[in-house]
Amino acid sequence: MAVCRLVFGELQTRGFTAHEAAVTDRWHSEAILDPFYASIILFVGRAWDAITDPTIGFLVSRSPWTRFGRMLPWIMLSTPFAVVCYFLIWYVPAFEDGKVIWYLVFYCLFQTLQTCFHVPYSALTMFISDEQKERDSATAYRMTVEVLGTVIGTAVQGQIVGMANAPCIQLPSDVNTEGLNSSLLSPQEVNSTMATEITLDQTKTAYMIASGAISAIYVLCAIVLFFGVSERKDSLRPHLEPMSFWQGIRMVMGHGPYAKLVIGFLFTSLGFMLLEGNFALFCTYTLGFRNDFQNILLVIMLSATLTIPFWQWFLSRFGKKMAVYIGTSFVIPFLIGVVCINSNLVMTYIVSFSAGASVGAAFLLPWSMLPDVVDDFKIQNPDSQGHEAIFYSFYVFFTKFASGISLGISTLSLDFAGYLTRGCTQPKNVDITLRVLVSAAPIGLILIGLCVFYFYPINEEKRQCNRKLLQELRDNEIDSETDSAERTNQV
Repeated sequence: MAVCRLVFGELQTRGFTAHEAAVTDRWHSEAILDPFYASIILFVGRAWDAITDPTIGFLVSRSPWTRFGRMLPWIMLSTPFAVVCYFLIWYVPAFEDGKVIWYLVFYCLFQTLQTCFHVPYSALTMFISDEQKERDSATAYRMTVEVLGTVIGTAVQGQIVGMANAPCIQLPSDVNTEGLNSSLLSPQEVNSTMATEITLDQTKTAYMIASGAISAIYVLCAIVLFFGVSERKDSLRPHLEPMSFWQGIRMVMGHGPYAKLVIGFLFTSLGFMLLEGNFALFCTYTLGFRNDFQNILLVIMLSATLTIPFWQWFLSRFGKKMAVYIGTSFVIPFLIGVVCINSNLVMTYIVSFSAGASVGAAFLLPWSMLPDVVDDFKIQNPDSQGHEAIFYSFYVFFTKFASGISLGISTLSLDFAGYLTRGCTQPKNVDITLRVLVSAAPIGLILIGLCVFYFYPINEEKRQCNRKLLQELRDNEIDSETDSAERTNQV
């Protein structure tokens, strides 16, 4: 039951983070922000994360134990402020000159408050059980709901905002073209529809309603998580003076397995995020499936949801390193095929399902392997415990960093190629750019990540050895506390 309630936190997290690309698109069109400024906001936000993520991780690790635990109070206290900042990100202010500052401030504030939620929530995995199998199972449930949360968040926003989106703008040069444009509105129909049915105020209202719905889901999930999960105190935490911020950072980042894990998944995550972030545009403009791309994206998400239990079985049967190699590389031949076969809907659905299977592995494996690294750190540093939040804070940062880099690369690349906002068709350079962003670039990044994983030292044999050594440390800790209590009673 605790695990079932724990996964509500992932539903909350994905309901927010799934809309980052949508926020960027809104900045471009409705808020009239230049793509350059939108990219600057994203990059500054990620630079701000570089400061706040480890800082929050350190503060969480130094937090005193309360009757609710150390992680859960952070989750509840940050939720109402995060909701307010999230709502203001979607709001279009009345003034013109200060819009960039407005969005920059509230975007950074939201990222900070989201870190105050996500770091302790992620670290909760280490405090619900000491058994590796139970933690792996909880992680599998979490990641399944993470994909489900992405689907729900995208569906809620898509259904509400989609009813108020203006149709695409058809250029005069597109009138005589075939295929993609045969089902599009004529210029007169576009102008009539925009004038009589859809106004900018209606679109703004739709975005506000959608953000309110997502905020309500956020609050509900936080309440279920807070009252439904019991946090266990770490039995290995020694009664020593905590080390300084920089000492803790150096010790955590200097741990070899952790560094290799983070770097490997930074490259693979960036590859998958480029694919996810640009696949809708690729389907719409390059393949010509404007009316089918939502179904194609749904196939990807459903495939990821359905295959996560398979990857959980696979990693328990063949090991996590093997699952990384098979799961992340599974999509490569299909990415090559989708850019070689033009406008084949059946092939596109096959590629989408295959990509979803790899997306499921990419969701599950990083968070499944992180507890093994923390266990390895505890074995090598038995006198320095309680750094779980720092490990998870840097992991959260690199995940968000990959997302920001992906959005920045995509936005700047498409802008440089001449992307037309709400255009019915795009220039040839945009077509070439989209092919690179959904095929060549993800494949290259995935291969680099797999090369890094070759040097990752924690295999199944090492993992089982660490499990036994940790159990011995816990038994010794219990015996030591028992002996100390007996001597106190004798005195």
